[in-house]
Amino acid sequence: MGKEQNPRRVADNEAFAKAKMLRTSPQKLNLVAALIRGKKVDKALMDLTFSKKRIAEDVRKCLQSAIANAENNHGLDVDNLIVAEAWVGKNLVMKRGRPRARGRFGKIMKPFSEITIKVRQIEERA
Repeated sequence: MGKEQNPRRVADNEAFAKAKMLRTSPQKLNLVAALIRGKKVDKALMDLTFSKKRIAEDVRKCLQSAIANAENNHGLDVDNLIVAEAWVGKNLVMKRGRPRARGRFGKIMKPFSEITIKVRQIEERA
């Protein structure tokens, strides 16, 4: 009499994780996402660990979450995972302002963004 299981949103050899409300612009976040696309997960984690970008730490946490989802929830082998996709989306924008000269008002936009990382298990080459 329980609830029916939801269908999987990804293939059997994939898993994903999503980080929302990251306090950076999508354009800056996309630079970090481009750094890891298509790489093996251990190489991607190293690149994010030693990146000088501030937001790389949050992207690394999201990638670790995707790896943990693949291992624990879907039974995938961590050694054969690659970052299949990493895409960035816009989130809310806080609107702030600053008084300027001659009665004007300078708009200050403080954007938030989100990132989704999909990892895929590849076949071992013999």
